[in-house]
This record gives sequence, structure tokens and C-alpha cells, in this order.
Amino acid sequence: MGARENQPPASLPSHPPEPESTEAPIRILGDMMPKAKIIKQVDPIYPEDAIKAKVEGIVIIQVTTDEQGKVIETKIFRSIPLLDEAALAAVKQWIYEPYIYAGKPRPAIFTVTVKFSLK
Repeated sequence: MGARENQPPASLPSHPPEPESTEAPIRILGDMMPKAKIIKQVDPIYPEDAIKAKVEGIVIIQVTTDEQGKVIETKIFRSIPLLDEAALAAVKQWIYEPYIYAGKPRPAIFTVTVKFSLK
């Protein structure tokens, strides 16, 4: 009898791990943009430093959404340093209708603009 025969059997996991999405995000460009419909939009909070400095403008952000339309990744494409963090904080809370491709929801990549204007 070898030592292996005296060992208890390896325990099996109580449930199999959930599969991760292996589908690459669809890049939405040009005339496809109307398909990226926002259902929850949070306005950015204008930073006090930017107000004092009278900084206005547009921050452009690349957004990646998951199959449910939730923002899962962001990347600044056009930066205004005093406004970037406020723009990112707002956009990360946005939710879009899921992008449907070939009859099923897919992750998507597209750009959004966040405008800051002093009144």
C-alpha cells in the first residue's frame, strides 16, 4: 500500500466557477453612436479649484461598458487637468442600455464628452 492510498479524496468545489465573458467589446463609431443610449447619467461636480481659476471646457473620455451597460473602464482622451477627476467620477456612474450585436448584449467601447461651463 502506498502513501497516496491513505490520503482523503480531494474535495470538489461546492459550485463551478462562473464563466467570464470572453467576448471582446464592440467599438461604436460614427453612425453607430445613437445605439449607445444612456439610461442613468450623473452630472459631474464642478471642482472648486476649477471654478476659482475660471476653467471651462470639454473632457473627452473613452468608455467601456459591460454586457449590462455599466461603465467598467474609462480613459481620458482629451484632458483638462482641473476637470478630469470630476468628469471620470461622474461617467463611472453612468449606465447605458446594453449594446445588442447579433441578437445578444455585448460589451462596448465608445467616447463621451463631458462639458464644464461656468454660469
